[in-house]
Amino acid sequence: MNTIGSDCFSIIVPTFREANNISALVKRIAKVDFGARQFELILMDDNSNDGIADIVRNLQPIYPWLRLIIRTGKKGLSESVIEGFSHAQYPIWVIMDADLSHPPEKIPEMLTALAQPGVNIVIGSRYVEGGSSDDQWPLIRRVFSHFAAWAARVLVGVPVKDPLSGFVMLKKETLIAGKKLEPIGWKIGLEIMVKCRCRHIQEVPIYFAQRTQGASKLSLKVIINYLQHVHRLIWFKMFSI
Repeated sequence: MNTIGSDCFSIIVPTFREANNISALVKRIAKVDFGARQFELILMDDNSNDGIADIVRNLQPIYPWLRLIIRTGKKGLSESVIEGFSHAQYPIWVIMDADLSHPPEKIPEMLTALAQPGVNIVIGSRYVEGGSSDDQWPLIRRVFSHFAAWAARVLVGVPVKDPLSGFVMLKKETLIAGKKLEPIGWKIGLEIMVKCRCRHIQEVPIYFAQRTQGASKLSLKVIINYLQHVHRLIWFKMFSI
């Protein structure tokens, strides 16, 4: 009888019009040495209709751990991730983007960090020693990233250098012990850290790469959603028991 080890993990990747990045992402993950750990890659696609289904169908005979779920409900990165949790079969969850900005090669180091006593969550960080981002990252994104990280640290009180990282690893039990997730926008990691009261957070340095395929999702609406999200989290921290 097969048993699921406590170090097995599910990688949950929300996608929307990211078909051109999928083959490269899958092949990079396949090259990483995860030892004897079982894992799966779950693509949660917001009904892109961009050919992603055909690409995955061609890849699955080679990579049987690859799964695709087409969503037809409310679109959004956070909603995709939350729904992805319900499909994950392993006790450790990794959240990462499909645009190749997050290095899957760092997952083993993140697993080691998560295994340390008391650690609630691990994030791939641009802003700790050894971390960095692409020199070609647009100025407006750099400015917003630093401002938004400051707001999360000071206003929401998340004690990490890169609280807005989308490259996150946590245990299923951490989410179960927390409050219901109701994020506005795309900063699901921040929502988890606050709602699940993650007090012991580890940051692993990463190189955050500029996307080469597809378009950035940053827009005025995204910025407004983030500000609303921060406001909601401030109230949660002030009045939740």
